[in-house]
Amino acid sequence: MQENRSVSRRGVLRGLHFQRAPHAQAKLVCCRRGRIYDAVVDLRPRSKTYGESFGLELSGENGLMLYVPAGFAHGFCALADGSEVVYKCSDEYAPACEGGLRWNDPALKIKWPVKRPIVSERDAALPLLGE
Repeated sequence: MQENRSVSRRGVLRGLHFQRAPHAQAKLVCCRRGRIYDAVVDLRPRSKTYGESFGLELSGENGLMLYVPAGFAHGFCALADGSEVVYKCSDEYAPACEGGLRWNDPALKIKWPVKRPIVSERDAALPLLGE
């Protein structure tokens, strides 16, 4: 339905973002150039893994892709300058349905590989999972 592209310098952290129904999005994420640490969080209320996170490194070199089902929050941190991330989305961007979680919420237990990431004011103000 929609393809997005972003380029980030080392240390930039984007997310954790998601869209709610009726415009919830599944995403297929890859890093074409550079390296990123990609993280997802299960937000499906009836799921056995609700609130749990998963992360891995994607790079132009390793060629890995990550499928993020609808109902999951997604974010990434650039590990190299000029890291290019491309993700295909199953639905169009719908501002009224967007949501997010704070990247450093201790309940999520995400092991970001950057000690002091560069985070936008908007992303730094996102709520915690328990909020």
